[in-house]
Amino acid sequence: MIKTIVIIALLAVAGVMLYVRFTPSDPALWHVDPRAIPKPDTPNHWLIRPVGGDARPPAYALDAVELARIVDGVALKQPRTSRVAGSVESGHMTYLTRTPLMGYPDYVSIRVHATEAGSSFAIFSRARFGRSDLGTNRKRIEGWLAEIDAAVRAQEAEDG
Repeated sequence: MIKTIVIIALLAVAGVMLYVRFTPSDPALWHVDPRAIPKPDTPNHWLIRPVGGDARPPAYALDAVELARIVDGVALKQPRTSRVAGSVESGHMTYLTRTPLMGYPDYVSIRVHATEAGSSFAIFSRARFGRSDLGTNRKRIEGWLAEIDAAVRAQEAEDG
């Protein structure tokens, strides 16, 4: 009897893992403008935008297309990350990135825009499943921001 319960429990866990890993993504649902969406009430996200987010975005003395290229390059260098919607040319991209162990999908939407002094962006990173992400989205975006800053500094040094 216990053996049967254990087998059923293992099959159930395997079924959930397969569902989480292989459920298709509809880009139309996840490709949102982080400047315009309402801030979620759940703690499984991180939102960076000029007003009404969890943090304010940095500003750069680059044109928006150049910054979008850098942002896209940093995002696509991340493990288990792919662009699912948008383009560098539009300055609006959404990425799917999966957690290492369980493969939980998280979505990161970025909107790069021109400013008076150059460019900036808004970022919305959120979990697809669950209510809490244990700070995963915040940690991810803070890591991306550090890499973006380093890439911008390198680009500025290269441009002289």
